[in-house]
Amino acid sequence: MAESGKGKGLEGVVAAQTKISDIDGQRGKLMYAGYDIADLAAHSGFEETVYLLHHLELPTRAQLDQINADLHAASGLDDLLLQLLEAVAKRTDPMTALRTATSAAGVNDADGGDDTPAANLRKAWRLIAKTPQIVATYQRLRNGATPVEPRGDLSIAGNFLYALTGEEPDPGLAAEFDTCLVLYADHTMNASTFAGRVAAATLADMYAAATAAVATLQGPLHGGAIEQVRYMLDQIGTPDRAADWVKDRLARKQKVMGFGHRVYRTWDPRAVILREMAERLGKQLGDTHWYEISAKIQETVMEERGLFPNVDFYTASVYSALAIPPDLYTCLFAVARMAGWTAHIREQYADNRLIRPDSEYIGPKPRAYQPLDRRG
Repeated sequence: MAESGKGKGLEGVVAAQTKISDIDGQRGKLMYAGYDIADLAAHSGFEETVYLLHHLELPTRAQLDQINADLHAASGLDDLLLQLLEAVAKRTDPMTALRTATSAAGVNDADGGDDTPAANLRKAWRLIAKTPQIVATYQRLRNGATPVEPRGDLSIAGNFLYALTGEEPDPGLAAEFDTCLVLYADHTMNASTFAGRVAAATLADMYAAATAAVATLQGPLHGGAIEQVRYMLDQIGTPDRAADWVKDRLARKQKVMGFGHRVYRTWDPRAVILREMAERLGKQLGDTHWYEISAKIQETVMEERGLFPNVDFYTASVYSALAIPPDLYTCLFAVARMAGWTAHIREQYADNRLIRPDSEYIGPKPRAYQPLDRRG
């Protein structure tokens, strides 16, 4: 029998081999197919990163042009998805709408029951391209606005901002959002990626596996932290209140959202980049209070508990500066992570074995069945 509690939550258990991404938690390193996330954030666009995660190499110019064309061609929403989003937009929350739409997106897929590697790659492109359009369309419909068609001259990041507002996106802000997508595109065997791979291991199709990943992300212990950080910033209000607020919360043994990580024992490398971005955007847009509150929270938590910010902490300041509604923050996690999810799902298909872990039984000992009239 296994030692009681050992490996709880599968901590430390290797569930799969992967070539897609790797983490060094002690040194604070995240690599996509051998490339440091800091280099990718500085030099690579999201579409390049999508290609890298799926092909394990950065694209040539011709390959990048092709994936840009393929993603744009796949980004439009068919009538079924538009009708579905219109029906649910004012009835449910964004992540429930996205989870439902992700599953429904498979209904009219041109590759239908074709689960060959080539067909699954095309399905991956469609999911990556449609997810931001689903989120932006949901937002417009729930506000009574008309959906906006994606443009061929804009990146996925630019098209999302355009479809969200209906206005020409600022190129600089689109570039900053593009970097956010790169940072969130993959992160090894996190809960949602694992769920997607478990579904894929049963040979469920690409849309079923992606829906499992979205559904897992919806849980507040995985995807909801960015939104909760924003609500914390709202509650604190001004930088001068941050230190006392944090100290009071810690004294009552309550969690400060956005700190600590299951893997990293130092700065999350994505948080380093997002901290700089939050400060830069605040100065550029003439409103630094989101960053200033965050910086004071970080300083106090590190002094009081020695905890480092994770990726979600400064993302809240960045998305606040970009004026994105807080209840869309988790959806934006999915917009980026669909790249990694689909890469992992395809990797699972390519070398598959049903994922079926053991469990340790801790229930009642063996006992005799008692007829109904003899029970208590």
